[in-house]
Amino acid sequence: MVVTGGPLYLCGPTASGKTALALALAAEVDGEIVNGDAFQLYRGLEVLTAAPGENEKKACPHHLFGVIDPVESMDAAKYAAMARGVIDEIRSRGKNPIVVGGSGLYLKFLTHGVADAPPADEKIRAELESLSVGEVYRRLRELDPEEAARQNPGNHRHVSRALEICLITGGKASELRRNFAENEQAKGLSGVVLSWPRDELAERIQIRTHRMFAQQVVAEVEKLPVGAATIRQAIGVREIEAYLRGEQSLKECEARIVIATRQYAKRQRNWFRREAWLKSVDGRRSVDEQVAVVIAQGWPQYGRS
Repeated sequence: MVVTGGPLYLCGPTASGKTALALALAAEVDGEIVNGDAFQLYRGLEVLTAAPGENEKKACPHHLFGVIDPVESMDAAKYAAMARGVIDEIRSRGKNPIVVGGSGLYLKFLTHGVADAPPADEKIRAELESLSVGEVYRRLRELDPEEAARQNPGNHRHVSRALEICLITGGKASELRRNFAENEQAKGLSGVVLSWPRDELAERIQIRTHRMFAQQVVAEVEKLPVGAATIRQAIGVREIEAYLRGEQSLKECEARIVIATRQYAKRQRNWFRREAWLKSVDGRRSVDEQVAVVIAQGWPQYGRS
């Protein structure tokens, strides 16, 4: 087979069924799966992040899963550089890369390039790190309410970076984001997003969270090294560590993870809704039907194998 187009980007909120569709597509079009999830890059949180299991990895080649040590830091720019190299290598062998994930910023940097954001200011960064996430978010909301509405109020790193951009430039991080979107080179991109009604997705999230606890996710989090700062931003880590400290019951811990995951899924849906190049695929369809829809939408150009 000759690969005539770029990779397919398979996006969607957490628990939307991306893994099952990716495996079916890979089998159909001689594809290989490339991770597009920020936390599935790390080793040690396979259960919490619902990373593909060993049987799934045996079905077709998987790339960039569990390749980063938990104590390492990662960002969207580093990820994009890694993923581009992997995608080029897959295509050089005549295979079709299928980039699968729900981390909007990571996928944005990969598809459209790195935004021209100002470099870090160590003095400002140190000041913001000394503040609570609530205080940082309050200041961001005052300076740039549009950007604040996009951010997770509990993610200190992301909220601080947005506020840092405002303080360095004297402008707004949301304006930088708009300029980035206006200058993006989205031509030729092929991508789909799995869509679910809100209530049905919420139920899937609850089921998957309950399954994680049955798969010993608590023991997985307990093994994380002390210095793993970035990976502790993953939903569930801080909640489980609070349980391990005796600050809440296991039932309360699970409930809080469900709530946080639903909130994250809402932000994901909003993010992907703004990406006009992504074509919606109904998550309620069977996997075979989903594959047929993706192929019918024109990817890959040679059609079915």
